[in-house]
Amino acid sequence: MLEFLDRIEPVMAAHLGVPWRVTGFTDLGDRASHRCGIFRGSPIDVFAKLNTGGETGPELRGLALLRRHGAPVPESIGEVPVPGGSLLLQKAIAEIPAEWADIGRVLGTLHRAYGESFGLDFDGFFGPLPQDNRQCPDWPTFYASRRLEPLLRGAVDSGHLDSTLAAGVSRVISRLPLLCGPAPRPTLLHGDAQQNNFLTAADGVYLLDVSPYYGHPEIDLALLDYFAPVPPVVFDAYRSVTPIDPGFPSRRELWRLAGYLAVVTVDGASDFGRPFLGRVADAIKLYR
Repeated sequence: MLEFLDRIEPVMAAHLGVPWRVTGFTDLGDRASHRCGIFRGSPIDVFAKLNTGGETGPELRGLALLRRHGAPVPESIGEVPVPGGSLLLQKAIAEIPAEWADIGRVLGTLHRAYGESFGLDFDGFFGPLPQDNRQCPDWPTFYASRRLEPLLRGAVDSGHLDSTLAAGVSRVISRLPLLCGPAPRPTLLHGDAQQNNFLTAADGVYLLDVSPYYGHPEIDLALLDYFAPVPPVVFDAYRSVTPIDPGFPSRRELWRLAGYLAVVTVDGASDFGRPFLGRVADAIKLYR
């Protein structure tokens, strides 16, 4: 990231109206699917994330959408073109240990914003993968045609998902009208709500790496503990703001299936990604 410093400095000076001087850099690449880090500087620290597939524009639009609905998101500084992609620049936020109850309340508050249909009027990204947000009138159709079917094609095309698992996922897709539970109201989602995409600061919790659209609120709830457990207080605090349907635990793996396919597509050959093939197989058994 330091190789881009000469491109960042003039943008920051123009944004601040004063010279911006860098005093150090903290690499955060081990916490994200993109190269990213914090440039320590004066008068402010800056978070920079490298996107190589056109992700920055949609992410900025997504942050603006959530900001309009009152969600706490980092201050956006802008986009900096660099060779092979672009940098998303945001004002860095000083992190403190996670306040789990605040995470639940912030997510519950976001989920009290509603739309007219499922999807969004612009597409996005889930990690490095393009995300089709074209709108649909009902949730099972949206989840099938905009999430599971494209992700299944990607996982098969990657060579990491065999034909038996692919056929199993297809069977699950065909049963979605029976599996999706009560019809939800189109709800504004974080879109990638795994726990590392919430940052606790002295002034509250911020939403990071957002990929919003109007969907089923259980998608975000299922992703909270997608990579690692979270304490029950997260869900208790969420319920203090808005309810969770009693059937959610039985559907949790159905919503995670999309994320499993995404990991298989991107990292299915790695030590990190191979266990997700087993998770796909387990989800198929649950919902066949």
